[in-house]
Amino acid sequence: MRDNSLARGLIARGHEAHLVPMYLPLQLDEERADESAPVFFGGINVYLQQKYRFFRSLPRWIDRAFNGRGLLRRVAKRSHLTSAKEQGEMTCLMLRLEESNLGKEVDKLIDWLKRDGKPDVILLSNALLVGLVRELKKRLRVPIVCSFQGEDSFLDSLPEPWRDVAWKELSVRVQDADILVSPSQYYGKLMESRLGLEPGSVQVVPNGIDLSGWKESEGGKDKRIGYLARMCHSKGLGLLVEAFILLNDSSLTLAIAGTMGGGDDVYIEGLKKELESAGLGDCVEWSPDLNRQEKVDFLRNLSVFSVPVIYPEAFGLYLIEAMASGVPVVMPNASAFPEIVNSAACGVLFVPGSAEDLARGLQEMLDNPEREVVGKKGRRAVEDRYHVGAMALDFEKIFWKVVPK
Repeated sequence: MRDNSLARGLIARGHEAHLVPMYLPLQLDEERADESAPVFFGGINVYLQQKYRFFRSLPRWIDRAFNGRGLLRRVAKRSHLTSAKEQGEMTCLMLRLEESNLGKEVDKLIDWLKRDGKPDVILLSNALLVGLVRELKKRLRVPIVCSFQGEDSFLDSLPEPWRDVAWKELSVRVQDADILVSPSQYYGKLMESRLGLEPGSVQVVPNGIDLSGWKESEGGKDKRIGYLARMCHSKGLGLLVEAFILLNDSSLTLAIAGTMGGGDDVYIEGLKKELESAGLGDCVEWSPDLNRQEKVDFLRNLSVFSVPVIYPEAFGLYLIEAMASGVPVVMPNASAFPEIVNSAACGVLFVPGSAEDLARGLQEMLDNPEREVVGKKGRRAVEDRYHVGAMALDFEKIFWKVVPK
């Protein structure tokens, strides 16, 4: 969603920008900036071409059939069944693309990029795509900007030897890019350290959202604690449920919304049983897969917001959406959250991983007579720093550093 908003922001500033989906079709809750690009390196084609020689010489119209949006989305729903070994192999393969059997996929991408004249600059939306850089530069001779977006958590989840191989290869390949960008100071410094880069090598451009349609909280009488992110363990949903049980207040409502990935349903059923055992099952609302308008309505009816993630978060766009809705937040005192929450004065921070301290922070904010004022500070911060216009302008300035005027 960040990439689509950025493309729309650049177009609004008078540039031509194309959004190119990789692996899977885009899943957006807003209007797509550009419909011209097909899916490249579709998951099915990548698997078949790498494994079987026969598929490397098939005509492109057959490849397009395998890239059908409905088919790829059905496959994506079963992605949790992919073994960790296969994920590791494919990650390293994409980082060493010239050693793969995916030459046909590279050709298709470059042919499309050249169809109306080569681009002036290419932005890779995450660093796991840097395996493309050498071939793109060789055949298109254009500058490449690469954005970090939470790669560390994925790479750390890979089994050995793939984890170590991928980190080492990434540390080499990112240096092929002309400029590296991070959405936060925290994550930029983290990746500089983990990749052995010189301090200050990574520039910072905060993520931004399109504010059109976002409405500030109505601040109703009912006290509602809200969560809006993927319903999974790593986002801290279990920790929030534990804190809610510790609050033990049946006058409160815990409103949970977000996407569900493959295998998440088993995890969610376990949380529901915990809540039922605590006598709080009826105090919780579950709202999966909201569209944009439903998300706006969901957020503006909250009293306080929390997504207590338990991994190093590069940014957290859900936090900005809550702030745009004028909802005060309670977030972990870790990752990118302190630099956002403290600068905006839009909430409180709690000890990461502590359900007790999270419960304390939630109660503190619910009891705060200035809660509405705190929420409005978050809204002002988004209007000042975390909107799509600011993000597009910052990226434009970066592009001009490598694009001849």
